[in-house]
Amino acid sequence: MKKELGIVFWMAMMMYTCQAVSNLHPLILIPGNGGNQLEARLTKDYKPSSLLCNRWYPIERNKEGWFRLWFDPTVLLAPFTTCFAQRMTLYYDQEKDDYSNAPGVETRVPHFGSTQSLLFLDPNLKKITTYMAPLVESLENIGYVDGKTMFGAPYDFRYGLAPKDHPSHVGSKFLKDLKYLVEKASNSNGGKPVILVSHSLGGLFALQLLNRNKPSWRQKFIKHFVALSAPWGGTVDEMLTFASGNTLGVPLVNPLLVREEQRSSESNLWLMPNPKLFRSEKPIVITPNTTYSAHNIPQFLNDIGFPEGIHPFKTRILAMMDQLEAPGVPITCVIGTGVSTAETLYYDKRSFDEQPEIVYGDGDGTVNKVSLLGHESLWSNAKNQTLKTIRVPGVTHTEILKDDGAVGEVVREISGINSQFKFVENVNVQ
Repeated sequence: MKKELGIVFWMAMMMYTCQAVSNLHPLILIPGNGGNQLEARLTKDYKPSSLLCNRWYPIERNKEGWFRLWFDPTVLLAPFTTCFAQRMTLYYDQEKDDYSNAPGVETRVPHFGSTQSLLFLDPNLKKITTYMAPLVESLENIGYVDGKTMFGAPYDFRYGLAPKDHPSHVGSKFLKDLKYLVEKASNSNGGKPVILVSHSLGGLFALQLLNRNKPSWRQKFIKHFVALSAPWGGTVDEMLTFASGNTLGVPLVNPLLVREEQRSSESNLWLMPNPKLFRSEKPIVITPNTTYSAHNIPQFLNDIGFPEGIHPFKTRILAMMDQLEAPGVPITCVIGTGVSTAETLYYDKRSFDEQPEIVYGDGDGTVNKVSLLGHESLWSNAKNQTLKTIRVPGVTHTEILKDDGAVGEVVREISGINSQFKFVENVNVQ
């Protein structure tokens, strides 16, 4: 009798599991800045900055000449840091009003549609380059399968987007590919709408996808938008990046060697503090002669020696910062709080070639709290817009993808969306 009851129980559990898996809405993961692998190939037009950076470095590449540009561990060695920065640098053409790669450098994003390039930035160094692997594994544990119900949307994170009346070849193509992936994922799963899960910068791209498509499209193809660590209003950390360079915690790297490359990134310019969320009276950078806020960034760009960034900032980025319309689909924002985050940069007698004294405030270690909670201040009164915030104390910007408690919250939220549990507006995790 006990054996028969055991078999019945096992069959019931199997039926429940199968039903749960079959009821999963397809899910698309959109990474953040630097959150997926990037490959490059050098042509005869490439002009190396030194003998070490010749066309034949690195030796390891495939038959067509492609090699991994990001992440490349040789960036840790000073001679190769310069080489890496040269190959990653973008150039803005004011006549064409668009960004492009350095001459002789071709780039591509591997494994679009799969989570493969989001798991580890370098598969040979899994322990130190883990990105979305813990989250993906947890999603697989509730039934998601890569390429069937779970998809990845990697992109060239150096590029951003532009207002509709400006060209943005690379960024616009990504949005087009992302839209196609959403429709494909839905159609291959019985027409179920898709759950978008973004991290960091990926949230801004996902929001633009939603803002640029009709409500009827959103209603048909999008079930829910889950944004992790979204920098809705940019970060003070970007002011440091542009002023003095930023190693992003990578040891042994001289920030000045990567500063010009970081300044050239369109997406970095997009992530400057947004005047819609950072108050004009809030000082961000303080020098003996001038105080800079989110409201005089063009002056800041000029004074740090990057006047070429002023035109694209004024004509492209400011309009993008202003285009923060409600997504028009249910959204859950999962954020880390209570982590020391750069809030004010003091240069006193230091030049911008030196690292400043930093005063810290609340945030996730990278994005300031006012930016992380931008969805509440911007969209809380938007018509037919549901918002939910899950705060995870002590979890940093990238730990939100790895920390057991944070990943558990994300997976529980996704499970609830699949199960149609009641939508709760705010959750504080203890």
